[in-house]
Amino acid sequence: MHAGNVQSLMEAGDFSAASNILANQLAALDAGNHAQNNTHTNDTDGATSLDTKRERIEALYLSAVCARYQDDFSRARGFIQNIFDIEPFLGRGFLEEAHICRAEGKAREALSNYQRASEANPAILAAWREQIKILDASDQAAMAGYARSELAYYESLPADVLRAHHLLNEGRLLKAEQQIKEFLQNDPKNVDAMTLLANISARVGAYEEAEYLLESALIFAPDNRRVMKDYILAMRKQQKFSKSSEMCARLVALAPDDTSALFQQSIEHMQHGNNQAAIDGIDALLENEPHNPAFLILRGHIQKALGKQDEAVRAYQSAISVRNDNGQAFYALANLKTYTFSDDEIIVMKALLEDGRCAIDDRIHLHFGLAAAYEKTGVIDAAFTHYQEGNRLKRAQSRYTCAVMHDELQRQQTECTPALFDAQRDKGWAAPDPIFIVGLPRAGSTLIEQILASHSQIDGTLELPNILSLSRKLQNQAQQNQGAKSANSYPANLHELSAEQLSDFGRSFIEDTKMHRQDAPFFTDKMPNNFRHIGLIHLILPNAKIIDARRDPMDCCFSGFKQLFAQGQEFTYGLTEIGQYYADYVSLMDHWHRVLPGKILHVQHEDVIDDLEGQVTRMLDYLGLPFEDSCLEFHTTERAVRTASSSQVREPLNRKGVGAWRPFDAHLDPLKEALGTHYRAENYFS
Repeated sequence: MHAGNVQSLMEAGDFSAASNILANQLAALDAGNHAQNNTHTNDTDGATSLDTKRERIEALYLSAVCARYQDDFSRARGFIQNIFDIEPFLGRGFLEEAHICRAEGKAREALSNYQRASEANPAILAAWREQIKILDASDQAAMAGYARSELAYYESLPADVLRAHHLLNEGRLLKAEQQIKEFLQNDPKNVDAMTLLANISARVGAYEEAEYLLESALIFAPDNRRVMKDYILAMRKQQKFSKSSEMCARLVALAPDDTSALFQQSIEHMQHGNNQAAIDGIDALLENEPHNPAFLILRGHIQKALGKQDEAVRAYQSAISVRNDNGQAFYALANLKTYTFSDDEIIVMKALLEDGRCAIDDRIHLHFGLAAAYEKTGVIDAAFTHYQEGNRLKRAQSRYTCAVMHDELQRQQTECTPALFDAQRDKGWAAPDPIFIVGLPRAGSTLIEQILASHSQIDGTLELPNILSLSRKLQNQAQQNQGAKSANSYPANLHELSAEQLSDFGRSFIEDTKMHRQDAPFFTDKMPNNFRHIGLIHLILPNAKIIDARRDPMDCCFSGFKQLFAQGQEFTYGLTEIGQYYADYVSLMDHWHRVLPGKILHVQHEDVIDDLEGQVTRMLDYLGLPFEDSCLEFHTTERAVRTASSSQVREPLNRKGVGAWRPFDAHLDPLKEALGTHYRAENYFS
């Protein structure tokens, strides 16, 4: 690449000559790509193709700049579109589009693109500077103030840290990590660098590493609001809600007028079931910023949890009217399960995906939203294509592997033996309060929870993270003490826990979950992944009840594949992955039934649909509670439900979801193969 020549010519104002060099470079890249395809070159590490991609993007970007300076806006936009075809949502692409709009005198369109440039890559200083000019000229003081504060922050960063931000925001995570780690070797207490490294860790799912880095940064800068906000988000990702709540309270006390802090406070209220406080908080924010899409979407989520579908729809539609490329709002409508998209809305979603200018998360949401829209209208092949693409993009963000999960679940069977339970018998906390509902997501657990929460002696709570957090704590302790490959890692170290430790863990669970309860003597915890840790649960809470919520394998797995989860459940982002996970789940549950006979009640979703009263009686008998008619009228119970099934559990029972996989049968061979014997042996309900 003649980068030096191009830059020199552009600095000298000879954009025509620079354009000619760039055109030749792009032609050479095209020829090289054509030759590579014809010879079927197998670039095993992908480095060459990745370098070629970056070289092409750089040449296209500089070509767009040259065309703009020559007032050839149409050609410039062609180069920009080519960039987005290769790299959707590239910040510099939006920056150049904004410059063109500004040159055309289109201030509003320019502002929108400068804002999108900052959203894609906040480290682009020019985007903030140009926003400030437009906002000042249009007397938008609040937004101008925010842009100034962001510009001041990024201008204050050391050059190496700012460059690492650029690398991260252009998808070069390894390079960004390398650069920031080198910087920290010379300046190990730099809070901004530590925070950036934490964000890089979070991007790849290393949330515990991110947590450690952010907590370290807060030691050096305890009142740094930017770090505090990042910490809140990191804690939520791990479902460590007590930590996020504590930090949010500190943040609001420190900055009671900070809009983003108050927004986080409303989220905390919702997480803890304080829905009226959440609504009041978000409505107060909307008084000052009535067109803020994030505020509108949160309001929709709260209304959905409360069963107010019409108000949720209005909030989501308002968010789309403000900014129609908001994939999250489109998917939120689809996730209501009752909403039917108009033809115009489907056209908009298709156009957004074809345009290539959406952020990757918006693209994922749009694929799932469009898939749901097509499924509802019976366009099955198109629906599956979008489900598959949304899952592919989501899976690319994950480090999940079937083999690692299989080994993890197999270790539970190896270590959690009758000998363990005999040796540790009755050493935990004796409280009988918890009712754990375990299994796979989309297996009917929300229905069971709603039925039980309709009983006067049972509080329905949430998918509580406490057991998963305890299992991680035990794993981390073992690694710190013995190393990752230690024979005494979790769950092997369950053999070594003292009676005092087991009792303390159980007591802490009861104490830490009180914030989610009302006044009933019993409460549900419907975290599905707790099935992985039934051995731990039994040791620390020997009198707890456990219900295994199970559903027809094909319906359950395909329903999970169709669902875009807010976080976790990474095994759902592939048909093979979820099929293997289901098989491993059944194997582990069979083990728990063998080593803890009578401990767990298996409840089949289809049995609940076909014989509600019989199954309610069976569950209440298992729990030792008297029958109450209110459990049969579960759909009238007023309580917040925040899972994907929140609308369905407010309807009388029906069989609409039974056999829902069948229209997609032609596409589901990978799932059937992964399920193996479970496909035929248990596939009798649908």
